[in-house]
Amino acid sequence: MAELRIVYKDTDGTTAIIAPSPTLLTLTNPNTGELWTVDDVAKKDVPTGFKYKIIPYTDVSMDRTFREAWTVDEADLTDGVGE
Repeated sequence: MAELRIVYKDTDGTTAIIAPSPTLLTLTNPNTGELWTVDDVAKKDVPTGFKYKIIPYTDVSMDRTFREAWTVDEADLTDGVGE
């Protein structure tokens, strides 16, 4: 499975990126009885009410020099909402 990232806008408007643990994705989610999915992680870890997008890790720049300048358009956050 390709590595994925979860992107959302934080309370201060900055772009936040979550990298789900590959180990977690091999474990059973006690709420569903199935393996954890990236969407499960997003719903759990993205703040309540915040929209998110799941993207390939290759869409995130490896150059962290200007990471405070990374942006995401609110209209692109269409995969779900943090619970």
